[in-house]
Amino acid sequence: MRAMIVDDSRFMRTHLRQLLERIGVNCEEAGDGAAALAALRGHAEGFDFMLLDVNMPKMNGLECVKTLREAGLHPPMKVMMVTTESDNTCIDSALQYGADEFLMKPFTAESLREKLAMMGLQA
Repeated sequence: MRAMIVDDSRFMRTHLRQLLERIGVNCEEAGDGAAALAALRGHAEGFDFMLLDVNMPKMNGLECVKTLREAGLHPPMKVMMVTTESDNTCIDSALQYGADEFLMKPFTAESLREKLAMMGLQA
């Protein structure tokens, strides 16, 4: 499986990469939504899923998932928002824009695996 990790925190990208690589997932990273969209446009082979932070500079996660879905980029790719944002308005917007699932920070390796399984992704 292939994953795109999108977060402005280098620490969080590294942490997610380590967790995913332990279960056999190949990862690529982007520091904001705009960089993620550029990377997606440049990868014809696509990704199975994206882990996407909400609060980032340049382009936040909500704008990214909305643009991603409207543009039809990698349509079968699942999108999981990974965030500290617990506001129902934010969650509702993300789901309306095309996010598939939410993972609240802080999280455990087990909760990440459970959320992946909920999206039909078994590593």
